Amino acid sequence: MRSLTTSLPYPFQILLVLILSIASISILGRILSRPTKTKDRSRQLPPGPRGWPILGNLPELYMTLPRSKYFHLAMKELKTDIACFNFAGVRAIIINSDEIAREAFRERDADLADRPNLFIMETIGDNYKSMGISPYGEQFMKMKRVITTELMSVKTLNMLVAARTIEADNLMAYVHSMYQRSEKVDVRELSRVYGYATTMRMLFGRRHITQENVFSDDGRLGEAEKHHLVAIYNTLYCLPGFSPADYVEKWLKGWNIDGQEERVTVNCTIVRSYNNPIIEERIKLWREKGGKPAVEDWLDTFITLKDRDGNYLVTPDEMKAQCVEFCIAAIDNPANNMEWTLAEMLKNQEILRKALKELDEVVGKDRLVQESDIPNLNYLKACCRETFRIHPSAHYVPTHVARQDTTLGGYFIPQGSHVHVSRPGLGRNPKIWKDPLVYKPERHLQEDGITKEVTLVETEMRFVSFSTGRRGCVGVKVGTVMMVMMLARFLQGFNWKLHQDFGPLSLEEDALLLLAKPLLLSVEPRLAPNLYPKFHP
Repeated sequence: MRSLTTSLPYPFQILLVLILSIASISILGRILSRPTKTKDRSRQLPPGPRGWPILGNLPELYMTLPRSKYFHLAMKELKTDIACFNFAGVRAIIINSDEIAREAFRERDADLADRPNLFIMETIGDNYKSMGISPYGEQFMKMKRVITTELMSVKTLNMLVAARTIEADNLMAYVHSMYQRSEKVDVRELSRVYGYATTMRMLFGRRHITQENVFSDDGRLGEAEKHHLVAIYNTLYCLPGFSPADYVEKWLKGWNIDGQEERVTVNCTIVRSYNNPIIEERIKLWREKGGKPAVEDWLDTFITLKDRDGNYLVTPDEMKAQCVEFCIAAIDNPANNMEWTLAEMLKNQEILRKALKELDEVVGKDRLVQESDIPNLNYLKACCRETFRIHPSAHYVPTHVARQDTTLGGYFIPQGSHVHVSRPGLGRNPKIWKDPLVYKPERHLQEDGITKEVTLVETEMRFVSFSTGRRGCVGVKVGTVMMVMMLARFLQGFNWKLHQDFGPLSLEEDALLLLAKPLLLSVEPRLAPNLYPKFHP
């Protein structure tokens, strides 16, 4: 054992000693209680690589960066679409099969509806008060019911059309002002600003996050908003990412392995420092000062909801936790999809030509595209779907945890197992898709030779757009609207070409699956000057 510890980095030596000294009895119990091998595959774990005594595959995971690469290489060597990795007694089940993914989120959905109990999740959800992070139980059901029936209802989303339209207009005003100043357009920065501003409008009824309301007159964020946005992304990047602490957290809590505890604490505190004063002021307005003339945003909806006995349904702490979760859940998908879609269109000009042709036929050039046009923009939605398939915004669906012993793909899945469905493993799987690395929106326009209306939801789990099942995304409608409207306004309003500072267009991705080089473009107006909106603060 001395040769192993001396070859490992110092933090991992601490991890190793701690696990050996504290966890041996517990892990031995797990090992002894494992089902013995029989001819009945339903009592056998999925195939997996051999591991170290006690630690299992933890050393290899720790030393492989990015850590998602470890699973990809191991499963490729094993030639399997479902694998079991042992991380100090915690089983991590990795799935690359659409058939097994459908089984997991349909037939076994109730069995796999839990979330991991981790410091990161506890911090973001303020001790598990928000919906997406809460364990499966009463709190989760309560928050999901409130969000799906109230905040994401047709009535509420229709109420917020004006707020979303303001930010679609602001997007065009921002880009047009950049053209007037001959500035290059950073698509990633611009799309994140749009996602952020739209979310703030729907959540808090305003774009600005502080009382100062300091903005330029062209759509750029103020310094406080930039700080808030950066902290939101930094919090998002703290979500479970296969750190050793994700699997031995109960022994490592407080050790700040990989620096993740400090990162999530610092950044989540920043997000709350901007959110909470707005929430507290609004609660006071509604519950102590008689309220406003009307409910105007998601926060108003939260505050005014009452149960059958006339008691307020959502507590202030629950609102604060859920608002953090909304912030980190709503922004990255549209921004990532937008940048990759534009990059693919510029790489293949025929795809761009088809998208523009559809916009000109459905909308024309005499008015701006609106949300009501989205059902008729099938090719544009097919482009968004294809981007979801080949360029997902994360490596894995948020972690599911087995609430009880179950089976997947005919294999035994022990209670407490972490189940991870690979987004690239589905979307780029040659067993599911013909020419999986070729960007081809047309593959989503027909099914069995029949033309169909395109949606961004993929219920068959051939790729992941919005997750499904009990833990599925409740914001599918609003997410679709934000994504398609941003792309439609970009394409309808402007002609795009690579900026000279960008260099040759490369579709190489980084460890987070983002475009390795942020897309920098030059822009020219495509419509009459009077159609470009003015910025609305």
